[in-house]
Formats: sequence, C-alpha cells, structure tokens
Amino acid sequence: MWYNEYGDETMTRKYTFTEEDLKIIIEARKKNKDKRVEVRLHALQLRAEGKRAKEIEEIVGMSAPYVSQLAAKYFAGGIEAIAGNHYGGNRRNMSVEEEEAILKPFYERAEKGEIIEVSEIKQAYQEKVDHEISSGQIYYVLHRHGWRTIMPRSRHPKKAKPEEIEASKKLTET
Repeated sequence: MWYNEYGDETMTRKYTFTEEDLKIIIEARKKNKDKRVEVRLHALQLRAEGKRAKEIEEIVGMSAPYVSQLAAKYFAGGIEAIAGNHYGGNRRNMSVEEEEAILKPFYERAEKGEIIEVSEIKQAYQEKVDHEISSGQIYYVLHRHGWRTIMPRSRHPKKAKPEEIEASKKLTET
C-alpha cells in the first residue's frame, strides 16, 4: 500500500518491480546505443526505483501516462518490448538482388552509351511488383545501386552567342 504525505492510504501501484527487473533494465541501458530507447529505459528505471510518474515526467520529459504505458509494456512483453526496434525497416517491394536483375539490362544499355530514361525503369519495376509506384521510389532504387543522374547538355557552354555568329558571317561575306 502507498501512503500520501498525510499518511493516508492511496491507490496501490498496479505494477511492482523487483530487484531483478531493475538489474535487467540497468543492463539494457548499458548495452543500448539508440537515443530514443535510452529515454524509455531511463524512465522505466526511474519507475522501477520507486519514482512516481509525475516525478519521472519532470526528469525525463515524457508524459506521465506514457510512463505508465511503458511499465505495462514491460510487464506484458519484457525488456524487448521497450528496448527492441519498433520500426521494421526494409519496406521495399523486392530484395536488392531482384532490383539488380531489373536494372541489369538498363546498365548494359547505358554502358553502350544509350540514354536511359527513368520512366522506362519505372515501367519495368511496376511490371515486376504488379502495382503502381512513385517516381521517387525509382530514384531511391537507383541511388541504392550507385546510379546517378547525368543529362546531356542542351548546348555547349563555350558556344558563341547568336549575335557573334551573325557578326562573323558579315565579316566573311565582304
């Protein structure tokens, strides 16, 4: 039972941390390298040490209800629920090897000196994944495989201006 400042009984805590829980949390903090996870683990450690959610809110900077949610997550799923990577990554439609297989014919054409348009690659990619994708995704794929955008110049930078060309024509006519 917990008591307020006047010695009256208050609500009991729903989750009670043991010394073993505190050791697990401290060990996880030592191994952790992610800043976002560090904040969650720090809040959980303070909660395991007996601090109230409002106190933790002031120390760590996260809301008191979220501190309670962290404790609930810890007791439901263990330290992995707090310290694990919650963001899946690799949300690609296909593996790197499959992307290479799609890009291979375009690479061969580029080696021969042909101009390759992104719209062609996009079309081949869409046929493979069988759904619509954005052009931005194709640029990510190309960047991942070391491609870069090279555009032919519309005109040579040292080409004479039209007025200079006309003036030189007049000089040669006389």
